[in-house]
Amino acid sequence: MDPRSLSELRHALREGTVTVRELMLRLIGEQARSAPQAWIARFPSDELFAAADACDARLREHGAGVWDTQPLFGVPFAVKDNIDVAGLPTTAACTSYGRHAVTANASVVQRLVAAGAIPVGKTNLDQFATGLVGTRSPYGAVPNPFDAAHVSGGSSSGSAYVVATGQVPFALGTDTAGSGRVPAGFCNISGLKPTRGWLSTQGVVPACRSLDCVSVFALSPEDAWSVAAIAAGPDPTDPFSRHALAPRLRTDKPELVRIGVPDTLEFFGDTLAEQAFDAALRALEGLGHPVTRIAYAPLARAASLLYDGPWVAERYAAVGAFLGAHPADADPSVAAIVRGGADAKAHALFSAQHELEALRAQASAMWHDVDVLVLPTAPTHPTMAELRADPLAPNRQLGHYTNFVNLLDMAAHALPGPFRRDGLPAGVTVVGPAFSDFALATLASRWVRTLQPSAGALRHPLPAAVPALQAPAPARPVRIVAVGAHMSGLALNWQFQERGARLLRKTSTASAYRLYSLTGQNPTRPGLVHVGPQTGQAVAVEVWEMDSAHVGSFLMLVGAPLALGSIELADGSSECGFVCEPRGVAAGSDAIDITHFGGWRGFLESLPSAT
Repeated sequence: MDPRSLSELRHALREGTVTVRELMLRLIGEQARSAPQAWIARFPSDELFAAADACDARLREHGAGVWDTQPLFGVPFAVKDNIDVAGLPTTAACTSYGRHAVTANASVVQRLVAAGAIPVGKTNLDQFATGLVGTRSPYGAVPNPFDAAHVSGGSSSGSAYVVATGQVPFALGTDTAGSGRVPAGFCNISGLKPTRGWLSTQGVVPACRSLDCVSVFALSPEDAWSVAAIAAGPDPTDPFSRHALAPRLRTDKPELVRIGVPDTLEFFGDTLAEQAFDAALRALEGLGHPVTRIAYAPLARAASLLYDGPWVAERYAAVGAFLGAHPADADPSVAAIVRGGADAKAHALFSAQHELEALRAQASAMWHDVDVLVLPTAPTHPTMAELRADPLAPNRQLGHYTNFVNLLDMAAHALPGPFRRDGLPAGVTVVGPAFSDFALATLASRWVRTLQPSAGALRHPLPAAVPALQAPAPARPVRIVAVGAHMSGLALNWQFQERGARLLRKTSTASAYRLYSLTGQNPTRPGLVHVGPQTGQAVAVEVWEMDSAHVGSFLMLVGAPLALGSIELADGSSECGFVCEPRGVAAGSDAIDITHFGGWRGFLESLPSAT
């Protein structure tokens, strides 16, 4: 199978079955066969080939070890043209806005470049990222890759298109009101809309700066997550940057993930979109997820504040003066929207902020009853002709399920869903509280295999096996040694997963321990006791890492006679981990010495399957 996804390309490059030059050749060939208006600028071919040849030479010299430090080595990617890429102008789809090439990458681009990825060019968008349709650009409307009579979605139209058509395995977009989700839904790909501030917006032309997010498009949710995790992190040059802190959201069992769905669903008369979403809900219920109807009115009211309230003044603050000085270069719809913010009153902004805080409180209470929201990515799919007849109304409809998310400080992940009966994609979006990005990507990666296991316009098949996603490194890490059921794949590992913990390594203790099965406990638990090198042995363990903010809630789950103490590891280091108080294995207890099994896994494997 021709490798297309990020994970496939990384594997092919590692195995030597494809070269970086071959990827560049394919990119240029695919670009020539696709809609040219998807791109605004691309680096010259000779520069791309020179970069590719340098990568191939390094691979010949150093081998697969380059990926240990640069996990995106040799992978080409595209960037929405409101994000800076050194050596290319940033136009934001306005011909007079970016007259000269910028000299430095945006922070997110630089993180990807540092990881070895190769930016190849800038993609088209609704001018100044104002629109959800993908038609508001002097460089042309980007067509839908399934049916050119329909819109591709915006504003990140070009980025979604070049991923869907297989030109690049991933691309960066932005998402203030849905610009990273709607085009993903219309192009049958994944679109990760991160928590505000998790990915830096330094070097991004602002739309509404307090709400803007850099988004990631990829063929699969796991690929989008891999890119986002590399690009994310605190940025001292961005005042809106935030430290990620994963909320506790358990995803290991379907019955524990409660799905919320709006009590009133709106499709604006599009029965095909409604049928596709119904099919998606039935499939998720079939996986074992309980579905609850939630009051959508507070979310809808928050969504209305984005364009009907004073937040449009933030768009005017960003580009209003420029558009006023260059009216001939402005898209009429964009200019009308931005001009609407010129007369906003300060008291109106404060009133709206007060109302928004009340709506945030209602939204926060919603998470007591459900764990995530599942929504149609878009309620309908307009045609190019409908946009020519009315440039504003269809665009407004497309934000029905997207506009509230950033205002209410939520994360979202758009993924492909069951196709409509007319052959067009119909995506679904899973939404969660701030910094639930890892949990949402985990769910999306599982769900997409059921909802739509082929991605993009190429209908590229995703592997049936669901990959294990790696949590990002915590900002304030604390290491914990797992001895028993908290190890990966075992019964209590969910307590690590819901706290965003990540596995650092599998190792063993120093040869100074005995391991017991505390059979008097219910359920049976392991007891690790330090006895010294004379009678002790090495025991298999895992070293995990979680943010210090979650350690307190984790400690509350540790019951006597287990405790957290210092554990000596085989390499001579010591880490905090699970130990057993002497009373747990004292004479007269029901503890059984199981050291000879080498660890808790070995002991479990020795038990009859019924046990």
